[in-house]
Amino acid sequence: MRVPYSWLQDYVALPDGTTAFAVADKLTDTGGGKLETIEHAGEGLTGPLVVGEVVAIEELTEFKKPIRHCRVVVTAAAEGPGSAADPQSIVCGARNFAVGDHVVVALPGAVLPGDFRIAARKTYGRDSDGMICSARELGLGDDHSGIIVLPAESPVGADAIAYLGLDDEVIEFEITPDRGYALSLRGIAREAAIGFGVPFQDPAGLATPEANDGGYPVVVEDPAGCDVFVARIVTGIDPQAPSPLWMQRRLQMAGMRPISLIVDVTNYVMLELGQPIHAYDRQRLSGAIVVRRARAGEVLETLDGAKRQLDPADLLITDDSGPIGLAGVMGGASTEIHDGSTEVVIEAAHFEATSIARTVRRHKLFSEASKRFERGADPATAAAAAQRVVDLLVELAGGTADAGVTVVGAATRPAPMTIPWTYPGRVAGVDYTREEVETRLTQVGCDLAPSGDDDLVVTPPSWRPDLRDPNDLAEEVIRLEGFDRLPSTLPRAGAGTGYSHAQRIRRRVGTALASAGYVEVIAYPFLGPADLDALGLPEDDPRRNTVPLANPISEEQPSMRTTLLPGLLAALRRNVGRGSGDLALFEQGLVFRPKRDAAPVAPRLTVERRPTDEELATLDAALPHQPRRVAVVLSGLREPAGWWGAGRPAGWQDAIQAARIIADACRVDLEVTQDQHEPWHPGRCARLAVNGRLVGHAGELHPRVVAELGLPPRTAALELELDRMIPAEEVLTQAPRISSMPVATQDVALVVDASVPEHAVEAALREGAGPLLESLRLFDVYTGERIGEGRKSLAFALRFRAEDRTLTAEEASAAREEAVALAAARTGAVLRS
Repeated sequence: MRVPYSWLQDYVALPDGTTAFAVADKLTDTGGGKLETIEHAGEGLTGPLVVGEVVAIEELTEFKKPIRHCRVVVTAAAEGPGSAADPQSIVCGARNFAVGDHVVVALPGAVLPGDFRIAARKTYGRDSDGMICSARELGLGDDHSGIIVLPAESPVGADAIAYLGLDDEVIEFEITPDRGYALSLRGIAREAAIGFGVPFQDPAGLATPEANDGGYPVVVEDPAGCDVFVARIVTGIDPQAPSPLWMQRRLQMAGMRPISLIVDVTNYVMLELGQPIHAYDRQRLSGAIVVRRARAGEVLETLDGAKRQLDPADLLITDDSGPIGLAGVMGGASTEIHDGSTEVVIEAAHFEATSIARTVRRHKLFSEASKRFERGADPATAAAAAQRVVDLLVELAGGTADAGVTVVGAATRPAPMTIPWTYPGRVAGVDYTREEVETRLTQVGCDLAPSGDDDLVVTPPSWRPDLRDPNDLAEEVIRLEGFDRLPSTLPRAGAGTGYSHAQRIRRRVGTALASAGYVEVIAYPFLGPADLDALGLPEDDPRRNTVPLANPISEEQPSMRTTLLPGLLAALRRNVGRGSGDLALFEQGLVFRPKRDAAPVAPRLTVERRPTDEELATLDAALPHQPRRVAVVLSGLREPAGWWGAGRPAGWQDAIQAARIIADACRVDLEVTQDQHEPWHPGRCARLAVNGRLVGHAGELHPRVVAELGLPPRTAALELELDRMIPAEEVLTQAPRISSMPVATQDVALVVDASVPEHAVEAALREGAGPLLESLRLFDVYTGERIGEGRKSLAFALRFRAEDRTLTAEEASAAREEAVALAAARTGAVLRS
């Protein structure tokens, strides 16, 4: 919210000497708004800058472009050689002014924004003692098509810096979503008045006429979506009447572009009171205004020129011709104000916040009006806002206020609450007095009534729909009394048991992957159909059964994730696009799988007490399954190149090795077999299991997936269900015993069928070798003509050692032969000759 400081002072009598910085600090301290920046309207501009009157124009035609030699009257008090009797000689190329117009003149010695210094000089064969200025040259906007033509009543010789408000300051506040009232000068001024303890003049405190039968007919078919609708009529408007300079300047400083008088007035009142206003050309309306929901197949062309297919949930403004506006969002093109509009119907209505917010996101149509409605506009301000627009159009456009006044519905206030007056102090840990509590609640607009000796019945104001429970009221007292009054005390930490068994293993997994060179990322837990399509998942894949969000941040990702891969691969693609090609990323997080028998809506629990076990059980039953997973993605080089040689690109083997790292951290044995599972390459995909139970897959991604997502070739990935890999109890690791006896090494190469998994052969060798086996390692896999088609050779290194003696060659060989025999019996392995 951009707040011109001079405009703010219209509604609050700030103490003498108060600066814009002091106001910003006060509102930041009380939580009324967070300062973003303070801008000086004429920053970099110094005088002399005066209002001048053009008294003569000589057209110079001997040059390639049109040039005008002007004589401009300025006052004798102004610096420079000119005076009222001695006009300034100024050369100018603009053609949008004539003799008699009042303009802005920068005299020699002035400095314009951008350190543009004005000096007397000779140009185009004429003396030029200054410059006639455009809006862009003064920092008033981007318009450089012509110079500024001031109203005829502007005083010649006046200081243009003050006259144009170029000595003003603009305070920009960041407004939190719960404080919609602060998106107006009215709301900011109220906060400033409270902060400084000075009177507040409410601009909405206007006398408004009673409703009667002579107003424009309005029918509200959906009172839940529109609880208040005020319509007023103004006739006899001068369509050529310009917006006054002071209004244009205030709109510009507030961040809005002046358009025409009628539109500027509606925008001005919206900024002033926080109540969005819409004006219809009365001659373009057909029949009564009706507020209703959209019907199937209806289309509306909005003011931005777009034709929008309407949704049955959209709240519309209609007449006999059909839709003429998206309620609370944007008007329609068929009834918009134009250059010849002389009669207008003014709409000041209050629309339900959730409905507006959903319409905005559905159509991706954000507006200043919707920003205020979806944060909760004041329903009690509609009549005053309409009256304010009427008054301005009568004053500035010569219009006539029609006697008819239409008011449909009535404003309601938030429900009253009963709280002990000591409640804010108990929440804050501060001894507030009853007077302090009552004063602060009254300042924010609450009505108070005693209830017993210690209780207060508090009715929040209409402009504060965010005050819904006692904690909200306590927050108002705490923030206005000052956060510096809160004691600096540390909370007491009860005796705990440290990390749980599962937490320790999860942290161990993260540490192990980080130690292996992986970088942890945290992705958004949302996805959409396009993300699953990119992974090539079939239509019946369980991962397509998602949990939809009631109010998604993005319509492209409206559901909770069922796999970690889309977010992780998006992070990989983003980093590759920014020049980081050699990547190894991992993420631990929850996925969300819907329950078949879950309740459609989770129950809403109270905050006044601890939920019962039954309530918690009901809540848990309504929640989706949320298993914890860990995923890894790799691309580029796994081992960098250097003077030692070429680098090694990452591949499917590294993804499987990452799974082994995770299994070691969990202290479980991992079984690896070949499989086919989307989105992995059908020939380079591994099925990962623990004790025969599937825990995930790893390997190289399918080339179509890589191409669809724009990933580097041969990108590899892994995804494991971590909860299935955590043993029920902690597996204690026995410290290794260091033997002084020498080791005996035996190698064995076994030929098996290509379908036999390596871990089956390894398990048989371990069991058959007996207690003398210290370690076993697969060091080679061979396929080729020498061993036959459909066969593979697995070469293992076996290390034998006894704790109490040196093994003989016969003992080591016997253990090796027993291991081979058991492997042959179980897997059909044959010693390779």
